[in-house]
Amino acid sequence: MASADWQHPYVNIFKHVKVEEWKRSAKAGDVTSYMDKTLKCSVFRIKGPVPANSYILVPKNPNHSLGLTGRYFYLLFRPTPGKYFMVHLDVAVQEGQLVRISFSNMFKEFKSTATWLQFPFVCGAAKDSVYENTSRSARHGLVGLAPTSVRWTCLMMDLRFTLSVYLNCHHSHLKSIKLCANMVVKNMFTSDLLLDPGITFNEAKQRGLSSSQGTGPIPREMSFPVPKGSSWDDLYDHIKFPSEGSKLSFDSIQKEDLKPKARTASGQRSPITEEAHFAKISRAVQDRVSLRQQIRIPKLLPRSEASVASSEPELSGFSSNLKGSSRCDNDLLQDSTDCCSHDASSQPHRVTDDGGIHVYVHPEDALSMHGEESEDEVVCTTGTHPISLPSFKESRHQELLPDPILRLSRIIGFGGATSRCALWTRSGEAVVYPCHAIIVSMNILSREQRFFIGHTDKISTLALNGNTTLLASGQNGNNSVVLIWDYNQGHRLLMFRAHAHSLCSLSFSFGGGILCGVGKDRHNKTMVVVWNTLNVSRGGDVTILAKAHTDVDIITMKVAFFDDTRMVSCGRENIRLWRVRNGTLRSCPVNLGHYHSLDFTDVTFEEGISSDQCVDDRTLFACTKSGHIFEIDYSRVAVKNVRKLLPAQQQYADGRENCSFNTGSGIAINSISVSSSFCATGSEDGFLRLWTLDFSAILLEAEHEGPVSEVSISSDSLQVLAATTSGNLGFLDVSTRGYNTLMRSHTDAVLGFSVDGIRRHLTTASADGTVRVWNMDSLHQLYDFVSEDNPCSVAFHPHEQTFSCGFSSGIVRVFDISSSKLLAEHKQHRGEVIGLAFSADGEFMYSADSEGSLALYNASEEDHLLTRVTCNVVARGTERAPDALSVSGDSSRLAFVGPSQYIVTIADARSLDELLRVDVSILDVESPQLDSALKVCFSPASTEHLLVTTSANKILWLSSKTGRLLRQVSNVHKHLCSSLAVSEDSRFLLTSGHNAVKVWDYNMTHRVNSQMFIGHSQPIRQVSFTPDQLGIVSVGDAIFFWDFLADPDERLTDSGSLFKARQSSSMAAEARLSNGMPRQTAPLPSSQQQLDVSSMDHVMQRGFGSLPVCEDDPAKPVQSTAPNPSSDSRPAVSFLKVTDLDSDSFSPLNADSTQNQLERPDCYKHFIPRLRTFSPDQSIAVPQPQDEGIKLKAVIGYNGNGRGNMVWSPDQGLFAYSCGCVVVVEYLHSGTQKHLQGHSKEISCLAISNDAQTMASAAGGNSSTSLVFIWDVQSGTCRKTVSYHKGAVQSLAFSRDDLLFLSVGDFSDPGLALWSTENFKLLSSVKMSGPIHDAAFSPSTAGQMACVGSRGVYFCFIQTHLSNTDLKVHRVSPPSEVGEVELTALSYHMDSYLLTSTNRGHVCAWDITKLCCFMIWKADDGEIGVLLCRGNRLLTGSNTHWLRVWDIKAAQGIRSTENICRMKSGTKVVMEQELMLDGTMVSAAFDSSVDMGIVGTTAGTLWYINWSDNSSIRLVSGHRSKVNDVVFSCDESHFATCSEDGSVRVWSTSSYELVVQFQVIDQACCCLCWSPPSGEDGAHIAAGYGDGTLRIFRLASKEMEMKLHPHYVAVSAITYSASGHVILSAGDGLVAVSSPTSGATIRVIRDHKGATITSIQCVNEQCKKFGVEGNELFLAAGADRRVSVWATDWSKEKCDLLDWLTFPAPANFEDDSFPPSLAAFYPADHSLLVYTGYAVEKELSFYSLAKKQIIKKISLTHWATCLSLSSKNHLLVVGSKERVLKLIKSTSGRFQDFLQHSDSVQTCHFSPSGMLLFSAAYNEVLLWEVPGF
Repeated sequence: MASADWQHPYVNIFKHVKVEEWKRSAKAGDVTSYMDKTLKCSVFRIKGPVPANSYILVPKNPNHSLGLTGRYFYLLFRPTPGKYFMVHLDVAVQEGQLVRISFSNMFKEFKSTATWLQFPFVCGAAKDSVYENTSRSARHGLVGLAPTSVRWTCLMMDLRFTLSVYLNCHHSHLKSIKLCANMVVKNMFTSDLLLDPGITFNEAKQRGLSSSQGTGPIPREMSFPVPKGSSWDDLYDHIKFPSEGSKLSFDSIQKEDLKPKARTASGQRSPITEEAHFAKISRAVQDRVSLRQQIRIPKLLPRSEASVASSEPELSGFSSNLKGSSRCDNDLLQDSTDCCSHDASSQPHRVTDDGGIHVYVHPEDALSMHGEESEDEVVCTTGTHPISLPSFKESRHQELLPDPILRLSRIIGFGGATSRCALWTRSGEAVVYPCHAIIVSMNILSREQRFFIGHTDKISTLALNGNTTLLASGQNGNNSVVLIWDYNQGHRLLMFRAHAHSLCSLSFSFGGGILCGVGKDRHNKTMVVVWNTLNVSRGGDVTILAKAHTDVDIITMKVAFFDDTRMVSCGRENIRLWRVRNGTLRSCPVNLGHYHSLDFTDVTFEEGISSDQCVDDRTLFACTKSGHIFEIDYSRVAVKNVRKLLPAQQQYADGRENCSFNTGSGIAINSISVSSSFCATGSEDGFLRLWTLDFSAILLEAEHEGPVSEVSISSDSLQVLAATTSGNLGFLDVSTRGYNTLMRSHTDAVLGFSVDGIRRHLTTASADGTVRVWNMDSLHQLYDFVSEDNPCSVAFHPHEQTFSCGFSSGIVRVFDISSSKLLAEHKQHRGEVIGLAFSADGEFMYSADSEGSLALYNASEEDHLLTRVTCNVVARGTERAPDALSVSGDSSRLAFVGPSQYIVTIADARSLDELLRVDVSILDVESPQLDSALKVCFSPASTEHLLVTTSANKILWLSSKTGRLLRQVSNVHKHLCSSLAVSEDSRFLLTSGHNAVKVWDYNMTHRVNSQMFIGHSQPIRQVSFTPDQLGIVSVGDAIFFWDFLADPDERLTDSGSLFKARQSSSMAAEARLSNGMPRQTAPLPSSQQQLDVSSMDHVMQRGFGSLPVCEDDPAKPVQSTAPNPSSDSRPAVSFLKVTDLDSDSFSPLNADSTQNQLERPDCYKHFIPRLRTFSPDQSIAVPQPQDEGIKLKAVIGYNGNGRGNMVWSPDQGLFAYSCGCVVVVEYLHSGTQKHLQGHSKEISCLAISNDAQTMASAAGGNSSTSLVFIWDVQSGTCRKTVSYHKGAVQSLAFSRDDLLFLSVGDFSDPGLALWSTENFKLLSSVKMSGPIHDAAFSPSTAGQMACVGSRGVYFCFIQTHLSNTDLKVHRVSPPSEVGEVELTALSYHMDSYLLTSTNRGHVCAWDITKLCCFMIWKADDGEIGVLLCRGNRLLTGSNTHWLRVWDIKAAQGIRSTENICRMKSGTKVVMEQELMLDGTMVSAAFDSSVDMGIVGTTAGTLWYINWSDNSSIRLVSGHRSKVNDVVFSCDESHFATCSEDGSVRVWSTSSYELVVQFQVIDQACCCLCWSPPSGEDGAHIAAGYGDGTLRIFRLASKEMEMKLHPHYVAVSAITYSASGHVILSAGDGLVAVSSPTSGATIRVIRDHKGATITSIQCVNEQCKKFGVEGNELFLAAGADRRVSVWATDWSKEKCDLLDWLTFPAPANFEDDSFPPSLAAFYPADHSLLVYTGYAVEKELSFYSLAKKQIIKKISLTHWATCLSLSSKNHLLVVGSKERVLKLIKSTSGRFQDFLQHSDSVQTCHFSPSGMLLFSAAYNEVLLWEVPGF
């Protein structure tokens, strides 16, 4: 794959290793730093009489490597006058060795060995000095002591060139550098760019030089200062190696002679260079010549001389485009053109055909070709000699663009070396697993994959530390290296090796400071190594803490999570405990007794126990191949218990296993994982089983297709991961009992594939004996064919849902997928089928076998009748499988290799009659060996080319009509080319060789015509473009999907409009393979314990196994948008549903469907509506405003999920924000609120006009059209409602003159809509090429606006002509300096420039007139989502919670430089102040001076910010997550709320301000209650939490007084007794009675055991009238629709059951979950009980405790989710999932519905007086006044 992005464009080596700290670098001898007067900066001086004794070494540790992959090495230094110096560069090469490159003025001549190159260095001197003049006339230069006038020098060495020419090696990376005395050094760096220190940034911009062209000026931090009026070349030396030094040429390093001697009239060079021989040079040789040498004046020869040159034996070909470097400098190209033009006047007229560039080469230079670097091309004409392709100056491009042209998108595959590696991340959101030599991290919800690429062999083991920041991986084979990765960033931190081979196990400690590994040493003895990895994440090294050799077998080894120094291992006949102490690693075996002969397969610690628990209390679990499960006492190192898994699953819970267990053979257990709740095992019988911790019962089990090799429980114990030896990976959701398959894969090499472009299906044939059909978008396996006969090749029909498959037995079968039927079976072949193909029109099918026969079939008939068979026409053998046949695009010709390996035959595709034969062995007469053909491929019919790959590693372009050789390319791959394909537009060629994929320019018009990509660990068998040309598929060890990033056709690009130019490519990008459709619904839960995940319908009957339909990921049906939908009534299966979806949504020509392909942008700035749980219902009765029984009084909280959903006009004093679907207009001086109601969904954003008279709000999304409401602020009424965007609205904006209004759609429908504010009619709209995050009108220029998004900044111009308004959009990509980023926010500066921010913390300044970026600086470490510019002050807010103010006056001066200025914070842009808030900033509004303003955060808080005193005040507070309960205090002066985020908040009822907050980390607060009024201790609050604890908080002291733990599960309900003597709490069917003074649990009521208690209530009531003693009543309602009523007197500890109610209900419920059972005492009469819950009807039941019967019922329209009864006016309120709050008069049944919530109403409570009411939906809390009705 491509080199690391962090090294581009360059790496400052001194800065990279922090050389001044001397931690990662070393110094010896006299090394000091001082301020150099010439450079005006600090430099290092290295002095010493012996150069080898004084030096700077980078890196410090010789075992470590810099890993710098840059092609060019730059050294900025000055040799010490009169002294010697020396430099050593240690460079790693791809051939696996280390090469030292040394240069010194001490060396007299060039010397070389296989691992060392020594170059003499010729020191330069001052201009026109005596030394310079002397050196010019010297024959061999002045090698020796540095002259007195030696100057500062910029040395550039081409490492790739040097290694290629002198050692025939391929450059990999720079390992270390040693700078020896005597010299002064400023810095050194590496880069892939050819940089010129003499060119300024201004000059580079004028010449159009950029990094994308591979060139540019030297970075500012590396440049030498040049006084005004001076020339860089007059002050400093620029030495390039290779150079054009005329004295020593390739054998010394010296300054070029920039003024060569004049040429003679004949054009010949001076006698010195006349010694060189003339030759036409190949590209490989040219790569070894410096850029300046290439652009010199070529010597032109007559045609006859060109012919002689072409036959030079040492040169194997001719360059198609003889350019310089792969990235060439445009200004140098121009100089070359000018030079050539000037010289032409003194030379003969140039012949067009001889336009190649010629160079002079020393005869002794060995110009051999080098594998991947050398692509030699010859173009053949009708004459007898080849001619060269167009010259260097005639080429349009320097290299194949874009670079890279491929991007690995997704992989189908799992395992490789092992199927026992699959890990959960800490969050449980992703799974990490190996796929041969690549590590894959897959998000389990989105199925998005991330890749970790760096291994060279199959990965054998993986390990993650506890918080998932470090990932360790080890590879199989003889090179068992260990790689450590930064998991979050995805880059490699370190690579090291300790074991010789067979690395089988790695384990991290929980904190990541210890890594343990098991492998083999050189003597094949097991070796255990423990490394210290504590400093790896900070750039440090690993050190070996301890090492041990052992003779015992170790299968796995794990570090204890509670102690980094303790480990446990298991293997054949042993379990051992290990410990590191005093640098030694010691082990102790567990006494296994008579079980000592068992094979142990896995071992694990008991999880879920606090790490501070005594080690003696720890328990180990181990499993064996014989089915035993061991419990081991860690402290006694002895077996506690043994159980055995038998086929009949007899389980024994207690005691040891007795003799009878040995009578049967057990089921091998391969893996075991233990959590605090259950144990999971994976066994050889294919079952994943979940057990109770005492193994007394099976909780769940899931059956798989093969043995389960690995199980892993997620950290929250909600999911269990399972991997199988059959290549499947999936997880079991414990809560829903649903199984989700993450990956299915072949278990052996994939031999071939074919793509159905219409339905986007892929079929593969594998050496594992299966043929599988995959969905290319979801990667789901649709069909799995299993047969005893091995499949070899497959081919899809171009139109029908049929495919053919060839087998090793010679049988060809044709299958119809739509009808699940075998259509045909042919047995005429005698050997293995090596080729299958359909004609493009679908009329014919062809097959070829390894014995030479070729068959033709009539594919237009269902039975595919055999038409003709010819024998001995195809070359024998299997090396050309699976694509030995190629059919032309017009279906007229068929090509193949045969009848011999040297012949290529073209036959008539309809009759198989031979049309043409070409003998490829005679095309190269000078080759000493016969060349044979390997693969053939027709290019599109318009080009009439047939491409042939040969055994000489060439590609031949043959005329498909005449057979004439048109062109050839040599050295295609290091190994033989295994497959090739041509794009449909004939612009690109695709080849594969060994494990590499190459993409070529088909016409070979570039300097560098190919790009190579690696990733496969085994040879690639086949590679091809997808039919839509937007992706590439390659198969071998696994199935790789690549995104093809080239534009569809360069000729279609309109350079006049940036927006139009990218529209087609953006549409294409949206349909690429990487954008897989996510699953629409979760798998339905199973009602049975046993989950058969491999259930398949066996529908095939004839001759070939079975055809199962995989249903492990059922998708929600999607309505087809085809104009004529099928009326087929056959039962729907997942395959057919996916087919309907794929045929429309992934067509690149369907513009409407592109919205479904856009994925959520990678930035928080983009609004995503929260997933709603309500079900909309129209059967509601909304009252008139004057008749409302409750009136909205206040909204508590702010919606932190919105974006830009707060506005403030400081001049008009207007302040508004959104909460749910309500717009709150708040008057800060009085604290009163006005509410704008009308939306039914969550409001995403707000905007206010500049005169503060009009406000706009938008709501919608989640696959529904958004509504934008236009409000009159003064009256609070809605003026207008407009709708345009199909998804949510991301941003709203008014123009500066308030005449225009803009709305922006979200990522699902990215577009701009421009409206007139006069009547809010749509003026113009435009679809954007990518998601838009923010938009704004220009404050200074009418008719201009801008928006930013995923693909850059869009400058928009509004053009009005008569009544028509048009939007012209110009897109500009983000500057390359910031990398691949999202532009997240923008703000205009009044001085005609625009400021934008990125999701990586950059701020970019753009010149609006020139549409270019002129300044960049890093303003934050995270994503900046808030950007406000007022005057010369800029406000930034980010997801790091930092709010900063910047002084940006410096932008004025920088803007005039016309260069992009990269700045560090504090250099020119000054940060004035900063403030950290409680969450990510999502909205902000400030005054004109940015002195004061309001900021909204995702924590649900609105802050008032005053920069003058650097203060912040909470204006509005709210909950971030779901509110679980809201209750009033007894005096109604306060109310309290609790939330899923673990917070309990107490508010003032009068001001709605937050009084105090109690926060518990990592625990949800489920319920709370106030203590009854008491004058002694004041008010208390009791809260129940998710861990089963109760906490009592005292309001007066604002402290927690007591913590109780009466439950082991979440507390579902809590209340004080009416007297306050006890607290009643419920959890998992148990009611605990606890003392609030002592904390003791007084009593536990177990009558509801097994059913969750949903409500508890206590009231004062004398119970004598019910016939029992007591002064209080309390009730408990359970989820099983049972209500218990109790009479109590807690002072006497009396609690008697008074009544037990059971309410009947039907067995089935249509929704996902049952509505809760709710019960409460009627306030006016406590002998009445009101109940509602799941029943036959939706109703309220009034039950009389006195009469023991239901006396009244009130029907409901919805199932109730919450219930509250008022003490006044006989009112009660019911909330529902349909977001309806229903107010009911209990005496008459009259009701009113209120729809002010945007989500399901989950709680409601009347105040004790009945005058106020609270309701909550998710995090929205509404306070109502209750006038009644």
